[in-house]
Amino acid sequence: MTDFAEIWSYLSEGPLLWLTATLAAYAMGDACFRAAGRKPWVNPVLIAVLLLALLLQISGTSYATYFEGAQFVHFLLGPATVALALPLWDNLPRLRRVLLPLAAALLAGSATAVVSALAIASAMGVEGEILASLAPKSATAPVALGISDRLGGSPTLTAVLVILTGIIGAICTTPLLNALRIRDWRARGFATGVAAHGIGTARAFQVNATAGAFAGLGMGLNAVLTAFLAPLILRLFQ
Repeated sequence: MTDFAEIWSYLSEGPLLWLTATLAAYAMGDACFRAAGRKPWVNPVLIAVLLLALLLQISGTSYATYFEGAQFVHFLLGPATVALALPLWDNLPRLRRVLLPLAAALLAGSATAVVSALAIASAMGVEGEILASLAPKSATAPVALGISDRLGGSPTLTAVLVILTGIIGAICTTPLLNALRIRDWRARGFATGVAAHGIGTARAFQVNATAGAFAGLGMGLNAVLTAFLAPLILRLFQ
């Protein structure tokens, strides 16, 4: 046991360990997702988060140590977001035909995401740094962290809220949109991207390619609009 503790102490300080653990946790989550027949509630990101949290808790590893090793995955969020331009280009003719309805939906969805979060939190007595951290929770992670920092919030708390928002959105959107009998893949995808950013977009691509393309559009445009709306709306609640 002493030898194992020494070996673990050495490995835990190396960045490769936590990068490998992150990839392995997601691979296990994806395997569970496939085994369950791609059911939305068996979300691979959620499973990976739970496995990593359990590992960090058991090993007594701080989040700072973990992130130092796994930050390469965080770096890839930027290129992955830019890569969504490819399916958007393929669907450009469809996009042009629905430009005005999408603009209205974007404004409604982005404003609702910020206002609803701040209104509920304010009603429950939340204020200050936590309230500022909530404002950008529906934007994609790289943008949300920057907005949170500029608003005086906690980027770490915002990251947690962004992930939770994406997971809940990825789980709920398909059954909810089915219940609402919304059949247009463009509308389904765009709504998912605006509400649940990257994790929701990944889910949309699993369901339908057109939905995934429009989810990527919704995610990108919502990130830009949230950067303008969040500071303005936050002032109303402070």
